Amino acid sequence: MLSKTSPSRGPGSPRVIGAYEPRSGSIQYIVVDEATKQAALIDTVLDFDPKHARTSTKSAQWALDTIKAEGLTLAWILDTHPHADHLMASAWLKEQTGAPTVIGEKVRDIAKLWRRIYNLPGEFETERTFDRLVLDGETLPLGDLEIRVMLSPGHTLGSVTYVVGDAAFVHDTFMQPDVGTTRADFPGGSARDLYRSLQAILALPEDTRVFEGHDYGTKERKEPAWEATVREHRERNKHVGGGVSEETFVRLREQRDAVLDLPDRMLHALQVNLRGGRLPEPEDDGHCYLKIPVNKF
Repeated sequence: MLSKTSPSRGPGSPRVIGAYEPRSGSIQYIVVDEATKQAALIDTVLDFDPKHARTSTKSAQWALDTIKAEGLTLAWILDTHPHADHLMASAWLKEQTGAPTVIGEKVRDIAKLWRRIYNLPGEFETERTFDRLVLDGETLPLGDLEIRVMLSPGHTLGSVTYVVGDAAFVHDTFMQPDVGTTRADFPGGSARDLYRSLQAILALPEDTRVFEGHDYGTKERKEPAWEATVREHRERNKHVGGGVSEETFVRLREQRDAVLDLPDRMLHALQVNLRGGRLPEPEDDGHCYLKIPVNKF
């Protein structure tokens, strides 16, 4: 697994370790308070092979191994939203560590949408699934640092950004500046909401490190990347750099989204992620089964 470290800039600044999962283009993060060696995990990945409907914990085990090797104490397991392109490893990591799982409180509304889509009216009980549902503006302690929650809808109606000192974990809002932004056409998504969330992130101090949730490279840039600064996004982000208007962005985003295929894991992933990364309960043969809606998309 390709991993890179963004070092702390000093007091009040976390060290950030990002690891790239190539099958889904996802990046999972370990955020470290250097003073106390407390750490948080953000958007960890439960590996999934859609061709064989097979899971593994290789990517999540990397996070545990890194925490152990560095002598860190895991304080939180954070997710920014119920992901459509990878399965969450939060439930498995809680089983291994006992650390509490956290997600934005509007996951309740996302669950309502997907109960209808899957026709699973009794599933996705979010209060029982996650240990803490956080509000916009709420804070969580991380050693001597603080994790601040920013509601960032658009990609989903309940996505949140986590700001830790001079680092912002912006999930599926920004991509790298040479790519632009992420899609807003999933159920509950909105290009207009996404634009406003992007502007709120761009209002952070210009030297804030912005850590994105995904990268797929470009024709010119083969090496995956996931860190830029607010300044770099303000100046040269392909979709909003230089002060692009809301109407221009919405038109561009909606035109782009109209020709995108669904992620190949989406219909598998949402029913798992709204269970906090847990598979459905095994049936009488000992196997778990996923429910895939046909002709709904």
